[in-house]
Amino acid sequence: MTNDPKILALAFLGGIIPSLLWLWFWIKEEEKKPEPKGILTIIFIVGMLAVVLVLPIERLIQANISSNGWQLVLWASAEEIIKYLAVIAILYRTNCIKEAVDWPIYLITVALGFAAFENTLFLIKPIRDGETIVGLLTGQLRFLGSTLLHAVSSGIVGVALGISMHFHGLKRKWYILAGLLLAIALHSVFNFFIIKSSGNDFLNVFAFLWVVTIILMLLFEKVRRIN
Repeated sequence: MTNDPKILALAFLGGIIPSLLWLWFWIKEEEKKPEPKGILTIIFIVGMLAVVLVLPIERLIQANISSNGWQLVLWASAEEIIKYLAVIAILYRTNCIKEAVDWPIYLITVALGFAAFENTLFLIKPIRDGETIVGLLTGQLRFLGSTLLHAVSSGIVGVALGISMHFHGLKRKWYILAGLLLAIALHSVFNFFIIKSSGNDFLNVFAFLWVVTIILMLLFEKVRRIN
């Protein structure tokens, strides 16, 4: 870590700009009845702060779980559950959810806030060490990969929440649980292949993630039509 304000500012810009670009993309998907910018801003910031909560949990998991595979699953679980709980905590007893499609927008927003601060932390070291180009390339790869992963995985949870609005009782809870489990599975698989992959596999992993993104966009449209 560094206290140099220039390094921190550059890392912050490199981390937040990709997330804001993705946020603009997803919000454009819902132009007819856009969510309040104030609530979106709060959720984005809370998503960034959620990283501070997740980091000690992930260190605790790393210190107590010897299996690399289980570490990846538990890290993904911690991130997806905390992002979900952050949105629930903010929207609890509010009237912000007017349509089913609002859920994926808010979940994607918190995820992109999370990714923005996570990206910032990844960029500090290469920029501090004078490897600015490497840092920027890292930022571009995270723009295409990790940032999109956070948006898609949380978007899946949001879609499940949106669909669950039309059910009650146990069936509604099953939809939410299924969304969380699917998001955790996707997150875990992506992390596993990124760590284990060679250069060629790396491209395959990104191709898989983009396919999942297209599926999410189709589900997004389905949720919007449910209204």
